[in-house]
Amino acid sequence: MPSNHSRVSTDTERGGAHAADQADERAIAEPAISLQKLSRHFGERTVLREITLDVPTGQTLAVLGRNGAGKSTLLRILATLLRPHSGKATLLGHDLPRNAWAVRGKIGLLGHEPLLYRDLTGRENLIYHARLHRVDIERVEEVLQAVGMERRGDDPVRSLSRGMVQRLTVARAILHRPTILLLDEPKSNLDPAAGELVEPLIGRASGATRVLTSHDPQAALAEADLVLALSGGRAAYVGPPQGVDAKLLKELYA
Repeated sequence: MPSNHSRVSTDTERGGAHAADQADERAIAEPAISLQKLSRHFGERTVLREITLDVPTGQTLAVLGRNGAGKSTLLRILATLLRPHSGKATLLGHDLPRNAWAVRGKIGLLGHEPLLYRDLTGRENLIYHARLHRVDIERVEEVLQAVGMERRGDDPVRSLSRGMVQRLTVARAILHRPTILLLDEPKSNLDPAAGELVEPLIGRASGATRVLTSHDPQAALAEADLVLALSGGRAAYVGPPQGVDAKLLKELYA
């Protein structure tokens, strides 16, 4: 016959497992990214005005708009590099910027700046970032091979072409296996072969929730589950890619 202690331990274990299951269900039910009336300004100029949307886990949000529309500003807020001035931003159930510390390790940012030290080699940069994220050093060699830079990994970043630096930037962004990818023109400076090489790492096959900007709206629409079209900091359209027609694109980029 089992003892009372055994029964109590079993009940405790079952209770803990049930609580964990409930937490997992909540995480799945909640959108990966939620914005409620998000606004940001620089001086008297409003860059984002009351943006509201939800991005379900594993889906891709394409952000469209001409230069200065607020696309990069939105990505910087989601990357916890800028604070919104009003409204609410939630990533993976955590409010920004109050709980930014809880999500920074789950975000991979691929922006205009490579975030690499030019005087260090590619391999040294990735080892540095691996230590920041407490990632096994073996992962460095894995991502170098994945982006085709294993043979140039010991060259200083300053000596590399823009395309090679972009490959290393992709490697840095995915090094820690992020669940959210923030991709600002992710294939800029990449030739078609390099673009195909990194596609499994930052494309749909990555399985990550993605926020994507691109100067090629048709390419962005082809990857999108949801579209945010920005015009003068306002949401001109939020919805499925099928709702973006030639008239809207002309208005956005006129």
